[in-house]
Amino acid sequence: MEISTDVNLALLILRVVLGLTLAAHGLNKFTGGGKIPGTGRWFDSIGMRSGRVNAYLAASTELGAGVLMAIGLLHSLAAAGVIGVMTVAAWTSHRTNGFFIIKEGWEYVFVLSVVALVSATLGPGDWSVDAGLGIATDLDGMVGFWIALLGGVGGGIGQMVTFYRPSSVAPGD
Repeated sequence: MEISTDVNLALLILRVVLGLTLAAHGLNKFTGGGKIPGTGRWFDSIGMRSGRVNAYLAASTELGAGVLMAIGLLHSLAAAGVIGVMTVAAWTSHRTNGFFIIKEGWEYVFVLSVVALVSATLGPGDWSVDAGLGIATDLDGMVGFWIALLGGVGGGIGQMVTFYRPSSVAPGD
């Protein structure tokens, strides 16, 4: 199905902005501040055991899913990666802080997840690697919606079931 130029442009902008934003977060975990060791210590502090393993998992997923999203390759699976990382972030670090990101709430991770889900549902558009390979129409629409939603939320829950062991003692107790 041929998509109009304006819709292709909108889908391209959506994919690239979301994908490069997430990829930048992943790259920052590898190269910024405390790098993987510092990110690992932070993961340990919020209850993700082993922190270093989770730092590599988060950084790699953010970087990989972000790049795939930006170029429109395996688009629904990339969206699932975005949603999975954001599910873990929302639950482990943002849920108790309210909605607004200004207070470290879950607003930002929610918006990224919804944009990824909408993107998976609409598909990557004609200006994507998926379209060039002829797989765009096979993995978008409701199929893309369910791949992204169930794969993302399921993957995030699976990671937390496997690794999330928060301390039962509050800081300062």
